[in-house]
Amino acid sequence: MVFFKAFSMLSSRLRSRATVQRSNLSNSVRWLQMQSSSDLDLHSQLRELIPEQQERLKKLKTDYGKVQLGNITVDMVLSGMRGMTGLLWETSLLDPDEGIRFRGLSIPECQQVLPAAKPGGEPLPEGLLWLLLTGKVPSKEQVDTLSKELRNRATVKDYVYKTIDALPVSTHPMTQFATGVMALQVESEFQKAYDNGIHKSKYWEPTYEDSLNLIARVPLIASYVYRRVYKGGKFIPVDHTLDYGANFSHMLGFDNPQMQELMRLYITIHSDHEGGNVSAHTGHLVASALSDPYLSFAAALNGLAGPLHGLANQEVLLWIKSVIEECGENVTKEQLKDYVWKTLNGGKVVPGFGHGVLRKTDPRYTCQREFALKHLPDDPLFQLVSKLYEVVPPILTELGKVKNPWPNVDAHSGVLLNHYGLTEARYYTVLFGVSRSIGICSQLIWDRALGLPLERPKSVTMEWLENHCKKAFSS
Repeated sequence: MVFFKAFSMLSSRLRSRATVQRSNLSNSVRWLQMQSSSDLDLHSQLRELIPEQQERLKKLKTDYGKVQLGNITVDMVLSGMRGMTGLLWETSLLDPDEGIRFRGLSIPECQQVLPAAKPGGEPLPEGLLWLLLTGKVPSKEQVDTLSKELRNRATVKDYVYKTIDALPVSTHPMTQFATGVMALQVESEFQKAYDNGIHKSKYWEPTYEDSLNLIARVPLIASYVYRRVYKGGKFIPVDHTLDYGANFSHMLGFDNPQMQELMRLYITIHSDHEGGNVSAHTGHLVASALSDPYLSFAAALNGLAGPLHGLANQEVLLWIKSVIEECGENVTKEQLKDYVWKTLNGGKVVPGFGHGVLRKTDPRYTCQREFALKHLPDDPLFQLVSKLYEVVPPILTELGKVKNPWPNVDAHSGVLLNHYGLTEARYYTVLFGVSRSIGICSQLIWDRALGLPLERPKSVTMEWLENHCKKAFSS
């Protein structure tokens, strides 16, 4: 367990902080501060912040608990609860027009203010983890300290690998990955503390330990799966000189500096997407039963593995390659239009376009496009993706059934990975899973700190809905 610094240091710490940015999003003021390099421990930061946020939540419940947030319609009930406001998710907020904001910061703002491995480089995922947990922009020294701590936690015992090895090599990589995460659960600090009768006010502390251990260890499991399935079982150990994203790239077998930069960007932008998506909501739901972070995150991975969620990044690259197989590498826009219509008329969707919430081009797509323009402008698949950006939205708009015809994050990520040699599309969702550990675990720590209750929405039958609507129309 990590030992805590005394609260008496709080006043001196506050005096040493310099405010760097203030953001207002949906009438919620987010304060972001850069702290002195003398205060480097993430756990101590949370220990200071949590009492303040507990009081904030208590005041919200006391003063505004009866304020209505909207009306529930039959359409919402029958459409997967779409559009219902029903979750507290502190780490990020998704705006239909602006896209995702991490603690109030957009992706371009994160790229600007979060520490990078080199000047002008992509943000380090460790910096985003600090931001999601504290709401504060960390210094480079704080990020380096956290990076070292994660490396020190990055140990996986042999029985975890043996559990994965019990599966056929042909098993989908996501199944192998989720199995490895489940095997990690044996060492859950939360489970041990709960069995020993820990007070609920302290739940967040072993949850923090589990969460940082999980975040540190999932790249080892993910890279083990990759090397097992695609590289003949020739595994690569952790390099204790590298940061989180670069180390993951290294363990996969890719030491190209540009690939390391891509991995830093990929993990950062895929880490969180508010709480309503399948994987985030699943993790939150399972954790609300006081399941530990390993059980909760494994459940989230099983949701992420679905074709309508994380598996879509696999489907995009496979679809793009099918275009090339049928039309050739120098495909024209007219050929693309014909192939898109062929896909749609076959009762299928064009993967990588549309989103359940967004109503404009996904900013995660945009930042990946900017990366491609900078590093691989002549890549044939990138050029094809650029043509699709021009061809697909007008066709989907013409259909009249699609609320958002614009590309999402999945439309681009596979092309970038393919360029640097990670060509195995079936593996892509595992990369997504490693990234999503940062967001889901960050929120889970706050779930425990704020004492959020068991999630238990009310369900009804079709008969109940029919009777309710008849009464509503007859009155």
